[in-house]
Amino acid sequence: MTLINVSTPWGMRSAAAGAVVAAALLLAGCAGGAPADPGTVSATPAESATSSPSATSTPTPSAVYKPADASGPAQNVPVPVLPEVAKTETKEGLEAFARYWYSTLSYAYETGDMSHLEAVSQPSCGSCAKVKVEVTDWHSEGRWLAGGKMVVEGVHSDFVETSLNEYQAVVQVYQDTIDYHLPDGTIKGSLPRKPAVGDIVVAEFSGDGWKAKTVEHLVK
Repeated sequence: MTLINVSTPWGMRSAAAGAVVAAALLLAGCAGGAPADPGTVSATPAESATSSPSATSTPTPSAVYKPADASGPAQNVPVPVLPEVAKTETKEGLEAFARYWYSTLSYAYETGDMSHLEAVSQPSCGSCAKVKVEVTDWHSEGRWLAGGKMVVEGVHSDFVETSLNEYQAVVQVYQDTIDYHLPDGTIKGSLPRKPAVGDIVVAEFSGDGWKAKTVEHLVK
């Protein structure tokens, strides 16, 4: 059953869209790693030869990420990390920031936690307000969302200042299918994945770094 009155947060054409230069979108990827376990040091060679196994502490297993499903909401969702380049007032910094903004949007859908998205968005961001209504409502009273990950296929900015410290980036992005779960795990409704669309991210750089002023579809 399709849920009525549920929509994606970017339903209106941006008034600033006409100022965006239609540019080829660039593809990018991510990579990560994990730290190694520390070893133990013995007091003397003699003690080392006869040391008890109990002298070495057992490492605590890392929390395992579990996506949301019919059994319950997502667990141990990795918190988005702002890349160092995204802290710079440069073309590369803006494009990295735009990717990061969408990762905080994904995190909000999975967890109901809007704090990371709001930290990099200005109060005037209308699409952010729409997301907050949907996310906080469906992560309350025992309900939860499954899916909804934002997948960025490309980002491009000509890095032309349109206002004081304000720039625009075009993002090619789509959102995975979202299932809306009731407290008993049943699905109230779903929004299927749609083809990638072009979004415009209007962001401003200040002493606090980049913040999104608005994020909207280029066309309805």
